[in-house]
Amino acid sequence: MSFFKKLKDSIASKAEAVTSVFKEGLSKTRSAIVEKVEELITRRKKIDEEFYEELEEILIGADVGVTTVMKLIDELRAEVKARKIEQAAELQPILSEKLVGLLKGGGDPGLNMSADGITVYLFVGVNGVGKTTTIGKLAHKFKSEGKNVLLAAGDTFRAGAIEQLEVWGQRVGVDVIKQQSGSDPAAVMFDAVQAAKQRQVDVLLCDTAGRLQNKTNLMEELNKIFRVIQRELPDAPHEVLLVLDATTGQNALSQAKLFGEKSGVTGLVLTKLDGTAKGGIVIAIRNELNLPVKLVGLGEKMGDLQEFDSEQFVHALFAGLIQQETAADDAEESR
Repeated sequence: MSFFKKLKDSIASKAEAVTSVFKEGLSKTRSAIVEKVEELITRRKKIDEEFYEELEEILIGADVGVTTVMKLIDELRAEVKARKIEQAAELQPILSEKLVGLLKGGGDPGLNMSADGITVYLFVGVNGVGKTTTIGKLAHKFKSEGKNVLLAAGDTFRAGAIEQLEVWGQRVGVDVIKQQSGSDPAAVMFDAVQAAKQRQVDVLLCDTAGRLQNKTNLMEELNKIFRVIQRELPDAPHEVLLVLDATTGQNALSQAKLFGEKSGVTGLVLTKLDGTAKGGIVIAIRNELNLPVKLVGLGEKMGDLQEFDSEQFVHALFAGLIQQETAADDAEESR
């Protein structure tokens, strides 16, 4: 059984609705990686230095990341030498298998939830990455699952941040705990935790200031917020989610490195994957950082925020190849 046949079989039981969201959301990245690699293989035929150079350019152009690409190319060279491969077409399933391995490395841990009581998520990230939209969409997801959700407007410094979260609260039908603009974010969190307790809330989603990641006052604010929350709920927060804009590619990777070192981030949210051909950044992040991707934004609709699933991601990315390969396998088996 071929690699692609195994991959297809392994996710056959997954919900088709989720698969289609991933397929649509990753169409630009699929064009940037898979289709360009197919074109390269068709055009070059032979594996030589120029082939490797062009392959490097394709992968780096899709923001797979220089470090990850160099490692990948070295592994491909070793496979070619060991298997005595000469034709580029023979390398395609090997390359795909390597990319799948990189994506699935470490597994998909999923979102942490409180075993008993209120689940608290803190959202961090620079302004403009889609943090508030992510909070709103996640609130919708939890509410649609029957959970009682509350939002905390802890970004009290950016003009319009509180109002923006309120708009999402109204859209989703979820209350927002807030104070005046310029208030102490930790005081907002204290109020939010008290309200969550009184209202027997299941999930509390907390926005925080999106200041530049290299400013010490951001860390001081986050530490104060941590102390306030943990004084009331010792096992909280259950996730500190760093929201990154996938369209910024390597800049998102840089932000993840800086935030991850300083703020106790437990997972990443990659927004706007549907708007970029640089979805290879998911591969780079999973291999260059010890941080799992927990959520991905795959479109504008309320339900387009999805928990990251490496198999769904891979299936969406290699959909055309999987169909071709499994059709060939089926034809071979029927003979």
